[in-house]
Order: sequence, then structure tokens, then C-alpha cells
Amino acid sequence: MEMEQPVINIGIMGVGNIGTGVARILLTERELLASRSGIRFNLKTVVDTDWERERGIDFTGVKIGTDVAEIINDPEIDIVIETIGGYEPAFTYVMQALASGKHIITANKALLATRGRELFSQARAHGVDILFEASVGGGIPVIMGLREGLVANRILGLYGIVNGTSNYILSRMHQDNMEFDEALREAQAKGFAEADPTLDINGVDAAHKLAILASLASGGLVDFKLIPVEGITGVTSLDINYAKSFGYVIKLLAICRFTGGKADLRVHPTLIPQEHLLAAVNNELNAVFITGDLVGNTMFYGPGAGQNPTASAVVSDIVDMARNLLARPRTMAGGEGFSGFSLNPEKDIPLLPLDEVTNRFYLRLYTLDQPGILAKISGVLGANKISISSVVQLETHGEKDFVPIVLLTHEAPEHALNKALTELREFAFIRPNILRLRLFHA
Repeated sequence: MEMEQPVINIGIMGVGNIGTGVARILLTERELLASRSGIRFNLKTVVDTDWERERGIDFTGVKIGTDVAEIINDPEIDIVIETIGGYEPAFTYVMQALASGKHIITANKALLATRGRELFSQARAHGVDILFEASVGGGIPVIMGLREGLVANRILGLYGIVNGTSNYILSRMHQDNMEFDEALREAQAKGFAEADPTLDINGVDAAHKLAILASLASGGLVDFKLIPVEGITGVTSLDINYAKSFGYVIKLLAICRFTGGKADLRVHPTLIPQEHLLAAVNNELNAVFITGDLVGNTMFYGPGAGQNPTASAVVSDIVDMARNLLARPRTMAGGEGFSGFSLNPEKDIPLLPLDEVTNRFYLRLYTLDQPGILAKISGVLGANKISISSVVQLETHGEKDFVPIVLLTHEAPEHALNKALTELREFAFIRPNILRLRLFHA
């Protein structure tokens, strides 16, 4: 006699782009999900403030509302999907749902990165979980990779191209010699950039995702506000071409390395060797390159955004959460039923100050075309114990009477280079807009 499949009831808060994708999968692929998981997933309630917009979904049998209390206060709903986005009211609603004993699945990287300690503390206090596969890398299973596939590894390094907008812009600049503004306009026209792309091009979106990845890799929580972040707005086609000539590709890279018990975390444009796997990640695609002490090097690659890839990741979490619920039923509040999926809100991960980090650097300066200037620049760098590995000076004028000089340095501490740049900017023959980029090293 065939056993009856258990039923898990689900509520969705926010039926925008991603929420619509999740609802569509749950309703149209219910038989596939049941056959693969042995569980029936019942989308019971969906809540949104705007039901005038057509979503192309038949919601027959699903309760439709505008008040999240219909989900939060329903004792039959086991799992709540938060696809509202942003900080508020998403934070308040998630906290209320956790307090009501609901397990949460979210794609909200900004919320997790900035309010994670409160959220995970609330989850632990009420014996429930938060899963967040879709918060980083869209449909790429990098969260599960860190949480399960690489669980036996100490993560030595993690390097991510995790913002599709910036990657598209830099790819177009590299492939077709576009300037930044032109590449951004094309990204917006094709839907790869928002009307206001600030969080993408200034690196903040990538830093949100880095905070999540680094927290998983370290087993604690990273303070997002302490992560040094630089965007891509200062990169020009001139820099792209110089990087090519040196054998590099410029990418916005989220970096996590562990050294001396501290995490070296940063987001900035990085010169990556052309032969490295990350250099071939182009356009809107994402990738996360991870080095584990046992497995060595691995890379997760694929679409980093979009309705279907992100909804796919959310549904993966739904199945994962449901299996855990059925294998280990929720007990009394107070954390006894806590599965361990969530991040540990009680463990702080100390960060290595950027001044103490050692890097190789790319420097682009505009100087007057006069004899002896390169020697003076070299003198300042040498006085700060920074040695030059390569130098290129074009004869063509870049900005009026100023010509570009590009230098690659050997490894040097950040604090030494900062001091040297301060001294160089005092020279009248150097324009103050010196660009400093860093070279990739694992």
C-alpha cells in the first residue's frame, strides 16, 4: 500500500519578480517536486500590496491577501518565503514570523548582511531556521556548497564575481573598448542594470554577498560595516587596455582570505591573470572560486540573478527545509529544535585591517610630459619601500598637457602605498586622480 505523502504548507510575503517565480514553480511543478522529494508542497497563502498587476499565474486554491498577519498568524503554515526585498518592512515581518515559530527562506542579501545578528538570534531563540541560498549567486548552489558539500574543509580563500551589473559593464569595456558610461547604458537597456545602479557599481551589493559567504566560510558572523569597498566607476577603457597589455582582466572581486586568525575581506576592482578561471566569467554571469584545505580549488559558476534562477534556489531551500522539518520535528521554543543550518550569531569574526594587507598594485597617474618625472615618482615609491615591476608611459597626451603613466608594483603593504600616494598627490606635476587597483593573488 502506497504511503500518503506528508504536506508542508507555505506562505509567500511579497509576490514581485522573485516571489512570482517561486509561486509559479510551486503551483506548476508540484507533481515533479512531490516525486523527487516525497513531500507535497501546498502554497496556502500569498500576500502583496498590489494585486492589480498581472502575474500570469492561476492562483486557484491559494488564499490571496494584503496583510502579512494572514501568514504570520496562521498555525498551519510551516515555511514563510520572504521575497519583499529591502530593509523595511521585510525585517519587521521576518522577525514577527520567526517569533511565531515560522521557518524563513529569503533571497534578501542586504537584510542578511546588515541585520543578520538579530535575525539569526531570533531564529535560535524560537527553535527555527533561516535558509538563504538565493541571496548569493542567483541559481548557483554556492551556499549549499559551503554549508554541506565543503563542510569538512577549512576554507582558505574565497573569491567571487557576484554582481552581474558590474561584470557586464567591465566585460563590455574589455570586449568592445567601451567607456564606462556607454557600457552602463547598454546594461540598463538590456535589463542587467537597475535605473539606479548605485549599489551595484559602487560595490555595496557585492559586499552584502561577501558578508554572507564569509560568515558561512568562517562559522560566525561578519560585520558588514567593516568590509572595505571600492566600486568600478573610476575604471576607464585606458585601464582595461593597460591590463590587457600586462596579461590581466579587470573584474569587481569579492575577496575572503583567512590569515592569523582574522578574515581579510574586501571588495574592489582587481586585475586577474587572463589564464585564471575567473577571468573568463563574462557579461551578467557570476562565479565563486573557493579553495578548501582538503578539496583544493573549486568554482561555482552560472546565472547570478533573474526570476527563474533565483526562484530555483528558493525552491531548493524549501525542499531542504521541509526534509529537515520532517526528519527533526520542531520542539519547544528556546532553540532545542534548531537544526544548525543558520549562521551562529554568537561568534564574531575579527577582520584584518586593510592597512595591514599586502598586495601588488596597478597605479595609473596623469603627469606633465617633462623630463625626470618618472624618476621622482620612483623615488617616492622607493622611499616607502615599494618596488616597481613594470612601467608604461604613452607619448600621446591623455588630458591636455598630462600624459598617463602606468606602474605595476611588487608586493607592498597597503599602509605604505597609502603614504606614497599622499606624497605623490602633493606634486604639482601629477593630477590628484591617481587610480590604484590591486592584483589578484590566491
